[in-house]
Amino acid sequence: MEFGVFILAQQRGYHQTSQQVIKNSVEQTVVAEQAGFDTAWYAEHHFNNYSLSPSPLMMIAHCAGKTSTIRLGSAVCILPLYHPARFLAEVGFVDSVSDGRLELGVGSGYQQFEFERFGTNLEEAGEIYNEFLDIIPMAMSQKVFEYHGKYLNIPPSSIATRCVQEPLPPMWVTSGNPVTLGRAVRDGHNLFVTSLLNGNDAIASLRGRLEGIAAKEGKDLDRDVKFGFLRCGYASDNQAEIDAYLDNARFQRRISESLKYRRQQSDDGYMIKEVPSDTDLSFDQLKANLPVGSVNQVIDKLLEEISILRPKHIALQTQLGDFDQKTMLKQIELWGDRIIPAVRKELGLRKAA
Repeated sequence: MEFGVFILAQQRGYHQTSQQVIKNSVEQTVVAEQAGFDTAWYAEHHFNNYSLSPSPLMMIAHCAGKTSTIRLGSAVCILPLYHPARFLAEVGFVDSVSDGRLELGVGSGYQQFEFERFGTNLEEAGEIYNEFLDIIPMAMSQKVFEYHGKYLNIPPSSIATRCVQEPLPPMWVTSGNPVTLGRAVRDGHNLFVTSLLNGNDAIASLRGRLEGIAAKEGKDLDRDVKFGFLRCGYASDNQAEIDAYLDNARFQRRISESLKYRRQQSDDGYMIKEVPSDTDLSFDQLKANLPVGSVNQVIDKLLEEISILRPKHIALQTQLGDFDQKTMLKQIELWGDRIIPAVRKELGLRKAA
């Protein structure tokens, strides 16, 4: 079982400077490596406080110089917002400067707010995304390639800085669209999935959907598909700490839904208001759904979720809202010291049995 940290780089208010948010994200990466996490993941968002990471590839290139072993992933690059030639060149460059540690997560995007400001139509995002998926393996495996599609047009070209990982880094696809996930399975890419802040019933439903998608492509989910599970979790005997983490997790969902469903509100055109919604869960519901509580409670809940979903990778959401940085660094260390080793030991015993 692999473990990663998912670093969203959020700004919950002006009491956080943008520079401090980014510095915290880098510091969490360094501590995650020291704690034994396998991967650090970085988001991509624009123009508001939901995430201050406009380029996961730039984050990876920077953090590659601060680390030496942890793998570094984009979660995800929003492909329709890129020019393909520049994107391909930067992928090769980032894999080179990271000594082949790049995990390339890609997606089609969902926030109309972002697309409007890039002069791109969200309704065309799926088709543009699919053309990118045609181009990426072609460009990385051929010395000279060309592509002529409905949206993307590249004359005979060559990527100067080649990937260290041949022919290309592992690719991860995230989407709520079963057709998009089906193509990822067919192309041999990894999947990144989530059940948001929901509990075991949602996880079981997710497992069923993934099994159906894999079967439709003639694949066995456990044998043929690697997929990661994005999850909120927090271990502590201090109830105030747990509540603060859950409060920030709920903040993240409120802002995400506000942007997704185009009901974003702002007094100054930047800072999105946090507005309660009908989909909010209470702290009691969140505590029942998520791996939060004492160390042993978190371990037991994680093992329960793993037995239902059977992912190969779990990405823990660490940098959410304005959660205290020193406390989060200690949390990352706690996962490395006690939770991850215990989960891996138990999974090893179960496999041996």
